[in-house]
Amino acid sequence: MSASNTTSTHPAVFLLMGIPGLEHLHVWISIPFCSAYTLALLGNCTLFFIIQADAALHEPMYLFLAMLAIIDLVLSSTTLPKMLGIFWFRDREINFYACLVQMFFLHSFSIMESAVLLAMAFDRYVAICKPLHYSTILTGPLITKIGFAAVTRAVTLMTPLPFLLRCFHYCRGPVIAHCYCEHMAVVRLACGDTRFNNIYGIAVAMFIVVLDLLFVTLSYIFILQAVLQLASQEARYKAFGTCVSHIGAISAFYTPVVISSVMHRVARQAAPHVHILLANFYLLFPPMVNPIIYGVKTKQIRERVLGLFRRNGV
Repeated sequence: MSASNTTSTHPAVFLLMGIPGLEHLHVWISIPFCSAYTLALLGNCTLFFIIQADAALHEPMYLFLAMLAIIDLVLSSTTLPKMLGIFWFRDREINFYACLVQMFFLHSFSIMESAVLLAMAFDRYVAICKPLHYSTILTGPLITKIGFAAVTRAVTLMTPLPFLLRCFHYCRGPVIAHCYCEHMAVVRLACGDTRFNNIYGIAVAMFIVVLDLLFVTLSYIFILQAVLQLASQEARYKAFGTCVSHIGAISAFYTPVVISSVMHRVARQAAPHVHILLANFYLLFPPMVNPIIYGVKTKQIRERVLGLFRRNGV
């Protein structure tokens, strides 16, 4: 298929390289990728359906967890099927508009995940610092508004990008040196002045990471103060134990982001596949480990999962 369209300034298709420099290992690399994706699908589907089916779990913490499971399902499914197609069948072509849609979903749902993790930090703050007001503060309507705000923020911030990219003339060829349509990877193929895209992309990333992490950190400062004021050591362990799963989820989401950001700045001469593998790790790791973290550490979820296996005779 021709990679260019003479009636348009953009290519009809882009060609995704996969992992540059490691093309000969694509089949082997696909094994952990496929395993991680399978675990993410099974874990997040199980988590969502357990919460959805059990009325006793229709509490704020579990409703936020169900939102997180849906986001992780969409986030991993946005990129992994195409990625596996590249690794297994060398299916590198992706339609220009499909590329923009993939990019929009990828970045939008990453922003939504950050917002839900922030909401879960707020949930833990209210539960530990204002336990008597928990049910009156975190009401159903408020949880709905938080979910709507998370979606609105992500869509508002990401909607300009596809329209901006559609206006560029792409004179540097159709080959994207990546496994998926990441914003800056597409911008590098465009001619003309791309400074606004560069600045906008960095500004959004910094705004989301810095602002959300700041509020998460403040929540845990207040939580720590409240926990340390509890009379008994047992009560302190119990109170802080309710935050362990959330801290694990935050670490799983933000640690790859920070590592990737640092690597881009201090290891610019590193081989391209190093940065791409880190980017893929960021996409794969949180959806895979979040169900494990909450399944192991949250008693109510663990009991429901074990009960499900017992009913099925496993």
